[in-house]
Amino acid sequence: MPRLDDGGRMREAVAEVEKIYRELDSRPVERHCTGLGDCCRFRLTGETPYLTRGEALVAARAWKATGRRDLPVRPNGDCPMLSGLGRCLIYNARPMGCRTHFCDAAGGPLPRRDVIDWIRRLEALDARLGGDGPRRIGPALEDALNAKA
Repeated sequence: MPRLDDGGRMREAVAEVEKIYRELDSRPVERHCTGLGDCCRFRLTGETPYLTRGEALVAARAWKATGRRDLPVRPNGDCPMLSGLGRCLIYNARPMGCRTHFCDAAGGPLPRRDVIDWIRRLEALDARLGGDGPRRIGPALEDALNAKA
């Protein structure tokens, strides 16, 4: 991940992504997340979230707030943010793909038409930050954890 030229750009990006997440959370969409964590077991689901650069910065900030610096290696295919008890360690900062997830227990994926406005905003922010589009969660988070503001 290229160096962000100043801490202000990083703070602005984090604030914009957090605003998008708040808007998504406030939109009346019926979800029934049971917190089982099954959707976080990527090898089982065959799905892996992709993060834009801004989303990765938000997730990395939340990860660091837990007192952690490095991502665990999960050979079983689980999300690196999943606790040993099967709970998301950054739930409030989870990426868009996790919020609109593919989990059948929660109602399946949200239709793209229902979230395209946020996807476009995240992609525009990614471009402003010098990103090259959404990337798999592991590499995107590793780069964000190593980013220098």
